[in-house]
Amino acid sequence: MRIRLHGTEDECRRIADRLAQVLDVLDISRPYPDRPPSRLVRLYLTVNPPAEKE
Repeated sequence: MRIRLHGTEDECRRIADRLAQVLDVLDISRPYPDRPPSRLVRLYLTVNPPAEKE
């Protein structure tokens, strides 16, 4: 599963760390900057969704 975070780099990193507490994060991309004059970035996470409870 891929998740895209969009915000400031600090915001995206904080949320990525929080998501890693509840999801199996396999990869976190480098920050991709938006076009100027935006100061926001996109960060992509590759995760395994949580196992379904039976």
